Amino acid sequence: MPWCTRSEIREVSNEAQKIHDDIRHGQLLIHAHAHDGHTTVAVGTYLHRGGKSVYLHGEDHLRQIADTFDSPAKALLAFEKAHAAEMRPGPAPLTDTERAAIEARSVVDATTAKSDPSRPEPETVPVYMADAGDHDVLLDTFLDAHGEFEKWRTWSDETTHVIHESQTLRIERVHETPAHETAWTVAAYETPVSDRMWVLTATGATPAPVLQDLLIHLADGNGWDTVIGAPVDEKMVTAATQPLSDAGWKHTVDGRWIRWTSPDGAAGVQFDAFAAQHSSQNLATWTVWAGSGPDRPTWAITASPHTPSSLLADLSETLAHETGTRQAQLGPEHRTRLAASAPAAPAVTAGRPASRSR
Repeated sequence: MPWCTRSEIREVSNEAQKIHDDIRHGQLLIHAHAHDGHTTVAVGTYLHRGGKSVYLHGEDHLRQIADTFDSPAKALLAFEKAHAAEMRPGPAPLTDTERAAIEARSVVDATTAKSDPSRPEPETVPVYMADAGDHDVLLDTFLDAHGEFEKWRTWSDETTHVIHESQTLRIERVHETPAHETAWTVAAYETPVSDRMWVLTATGATPAPVLQDLLIHLADGNGWDTVIGAPVDEKMVTAATQPLSDAGWKHTVDGRWIRWTSPDGAAGVQFDAFAAQHSSQNLATWTVWAGSGPDRPTWAITASPHTPSSLLADLSETLAHETGTRQAQLGPEHRTRLAASAPAAPAVTAGRPASRSR
């Protein structure tokens, strides 16, 4: 695809991978296939997505949906009309790339099972202690489910911008961000050309369930706009943190800071009364964190003064009551056994840094 940009090539490949995974996991049933003289074509029906039937063109990383149909009958009729001479029932034979991938997976699975047969299953933990997961997959899933948000390309392949159809809500996702740096920025505007009304940021290690609930709230469209001139008063702070108080989080006041800390001390929410008094500057008035404290967090979310109380209340509800999963930590004996069985690391030589790939 020499005519495509790097970002466009990645999008085409990502879509091809989704189609491959749907076929592999039995979600896309292939009725028939053919060879059109250049590549493989096929017709199939999704067992979800309302039973949509599709015409597939291409192989491996170039496979794509070329047409859609309302029913399998219409899809098969059109496919037979175009490829009657070459049409064969069922899915096409595996390509060399697919066979190589299957072989590679089987080797890795066998090696993993042999070297680490007792690796513990992920454990259920409070949501603020959950693993970060794959933020890029989370964003792709959100975009697939919400057509009112559109992905915009930028000059840099490192950043994705997502803009609501009203152009008054914008999400910036910075890929491959270190755990403690800002990976997400959400901003709301009164009009498409006005200044920000409020802004929220999240670091790269923010747990996936927390981000997922945040995106769901944004998709619901509740409480984007807020009264810019209204001061942040006690009523707004109480509404934003009521779920934490109801769940028994410890409430303390330390000068300009008001904090709510989880019963286990592993997470908290902080309100900065000083920053709230300078609302026009969009300072970080709210800080949500997990770890040793808001100054050295494992992950953190910050929000400006006029961030809607409904959004903050939803976030508080998530922190107080929801759970997530975390890869269980290995005990000392298990880590020692793995270290003893691990092969020696190869020598490192100087050279060009590896290019980014996903």
